[in-house]
Amino acid sequence: MPETISDKKQLRRLQIEEAALSLLAEKGYAQTSILMIAKRAKASNETLYNWYGDKLSLFRSLVARNADGVRDTLQAALGQGTDPMQSLARISTLLLALLTGDRAIALNRAAAADGSGELGAAISEAGRDTILPMIAQLLERARDIGALGFDNTADAAELYLNLLIGDLQVRRMIGRLPALSDEQIQTRATRALHHLPILMPPA
Repeated sequence: MPETISDKKQLRRLQIEEAALSLLAEKGYAQTSILMIAKRAKASNETLYNWYGDKLSLFRSLVARNADGVRDTLQAALGQGTDPMQSLARISTLLLALLTGDRAIALNRAAAADGSGELGAAISEAGRDTILPMIAQLLERARDIGALGFDNTADAAELYLNLLIGDLQVRRMIGRLPALSDEQIQTRATRALHHLPILMPPA
């Protein structure tokens, strides 16, 4: 099947975002420019400005794309009304892989070194601020069917994240932990879901 214009554009977007990520790791957010990204990706400045608008919007797009799988799975779970605990089991592996993956670690390392706070805000907006409310909805559904018991939804969501992520992302960021294997991710996710009903027992 011949490659379509849409396929080519998607490929170019991926190449541009990979170039942006590599420069981010090398030079940091403040020292990375649209011109540098365009040169690294062998694209024109005009293309980048037309597609993204500015550097911050480009990185927002990169962060959002990185979280697409988790967000789409959450939206599907909430829309279909599936068993919330089964949905949380699927989400847990995806979320742990996302937050400890190389892309997320590179973005967060750069955000930690960015004095402007722009990149950190973009990561929070496209990641936690979007995903956490949907996780909270799943937890509430689990409470509604009697699988969990809690009074404060925000506290329940924080407990879930602490069980799942703990300090793994920080340890990855400071180079004290290698990338997790699929088996390690599955084991950690399973353990988190096992302890959740113990710490939030049904009423």
